[in-house]
This record gives sequence, C-alpha cells and structure tokens, in this order.
Amino acid sequence: MTNFDALKELLSSPKKIAILPHKNPDGDAIGSTLAMYHYLQKLNHTCNVVAPNDFPKFLKWMPAAKDIVIADYQAKRAEAIIHQADIIFILDFNTVTRIDELGHWVEKSHAPKVLIDHHREPDTFDFMYSDIEMPATCQMVYNFIEKMGNLEMIDKDIAQCIYTGMMTDTGGFRFRNTSASTHRIVANLIDKGVEVDKVTSYVNDSQSEARLKLLSLTLNNLTFIPEYRTAFMFLKREDLLQNGFQKGDTEGFVNYGLSVENYIFSVIFIEDTVHNFIKISLRSKGDFDVNEFSRKHFNGGGHMNAAGGRSDLDMEKTIEYFKSLLPQYQDKIVKVEI
Repeated sequence: MTNFDALKELLSSPKKIAILPHKNPDGDAIGSTLAMYHYLQKLNHTCNVVAPNDFPKFLKWMPAAKDIVIADYQAKRAEAIIHQADIIFILDFNTVTRIDELGHWVEKSHAPKVLIDHHREPDTFDFMYSDIEMPATCQMVYNFIEKMGNLEMIDKDIAQCIYTGMMTDTGGFRFRNTSASTHRIVANLIDKGVEVDKVTSYVNDSQSEARLKLLSLTLNNLTFIPEYRTAFMFLKREDLLQNGFQKGDTEGFVNYGLSVENYIFSVIFIEDTVHNFIKISLRSKGDFDVNEFSRKHFNGGGHMNAAGGRSDLDMEKTIEYFKSLLPQYQDKIVKVEI
C-alpha cells in the first residue's frame, strides 16, 4: 500500500469517514464497506457507508446493512456526509465514474482518499492498495486490518462481512484466483465466529419467486455456439417488469453457461428497465481475458475471468454484434485449457 505509515498516522485520532462502494453493489462491495465500517468504528472514528444506489435483498441481513445511506433515496444526506468527511474510503471500484453523482462530490472534496480495490487500471488517489491478483476486495480489507496490527479486533460482525464478500466474489471459492491465502483467511474468519452454513443460506437460499421465474426464462433462451465454446443468454425489459424484477434477481445467471462441459465463455445481455441500453456480464474460464474483450468492444472492464460492459444498441443488434466478434477470438478460445 502506498503511503501506509502516513495513513496509519492519519487514522490514529478520531475522524469523520465516508466509505463508498460502487454502483449496483454486490457482495464484495457491501461486505468490504461494512467490514471497514465496523473496524473503523472500533478505532473511534465516526463512519458512514454511502452507496450510490440500492443493493440486493439477499445482502440486507449483514450487520449494519440497514445503516447504509442510499444516495438514490437520501441524496442530501449522502452529499453532506461526503462534504463533511475527513477521509474518504473507496472500496471495490477503481474510478469515480463508477459511482455516478457521488463521483462529482468526491472530486470536490479536499479530504484524502483511500483506495482498496482489485480492479485493473485504477485512478490515482492519495493512498492506494491496488492488487489485481486478489480474488476479492474483502480479502484486501482483511490484509489491511492485519497490516494495521489489529487482527484481534475482528469480531463476528466483521468476519461475516469479510467472508460474504470473499465467498461471493470467488464464486463460492471456485474461481482460479482463489489462493491458499484465501483459505487460510477463511479458516481464521470461522474461528472468529462465521457460521458458514447460515451465511451461505442467507446469500443463496433467499430466492424470490421472481428470481426463479427469470432464471427459467433465461435458461429457456440460453444459446450455445459450440465452435467458439461460447454460450449467451438474454433478458428483455418486458421479461423483467412482467415478473416483478428486483435488484439482484439476476445475480449469477451468467455462470450457468460455464457449467456446460468444454465451454469457457458465457455472456448475459440484460435490457435496463428504465434507460435504453443493454447491461452485459461476461465470464470465462482459463486464460481467456473477458476484461480485455469488454474494454475493447463494450466500454467495460473488470477482471480476466469476470467483467461487465454495456451496449447502446437494441437487444437484437447487440447480440448480432457480439456474435460477429467471435471469429476473431476463435484461436484464443480453442486453445484455452480447463
């Protein structure tokens, strides 16, 4: 981490601290921000987690989740927290463009900014802990607390937050960047009180009727392109609205394409319910780089095996464009070993 000693000194006396996840926060974003919230509160800081918009229902059980300030609903309060902050923590995203209007407020603030994140090509901030090899920002938060010399401060609440982010961002510890260090940390978190069965149930078993209906629709239009070891699926706006879509309902759908033997590339296209664009999630196995693919073709990015993007074309044209790209990647896709 850059300037760690200076940051440790800065945190040695009480401060007002704003902690921010990215827009459409997932398990790692909510887990890392809440873990940091609980930890910094123990250091006698006054903390607030401010999210650009709401987060999925299956994460709302997490300790202090109810205290997160949602900028979409409480814009004035969110702006005031950022304006009054002595320090701003930026967790699980690498550029202020990922937080919409909050980004303008962050840029106007003179408070020092602390980045802890594992995405590629981060913006420059006052203090930076950036490591693209890390499987989850939550693992980095654990490392940060350890570097601060405060592992003994990790209680059950902090442990559950960290574990949730690590579990969700590694696909249940299945992705290739899950390391021996990841599992050692998980063991320590279990010693701190994490009940693995309960956390797994909260995250995976709290499925709504709407989610299952949408999953059925998604699998019904799952399309295979065997010559490119690629699968794709889509959901249109009317599918979402007619089936009572709530934020988080389509989480993980894209992974079904990778469950097919010998397939290494899976994509889901989801039409936004309000605006005229297509949200795209991309997943891969082996060394096929969907971060590069998304950056080059869909104005997105992320990690080698998990990325996001968007298209301003309609659904049909977006899918046709996607299919037209595959021939230029055939050699790379065919050579991927899994």
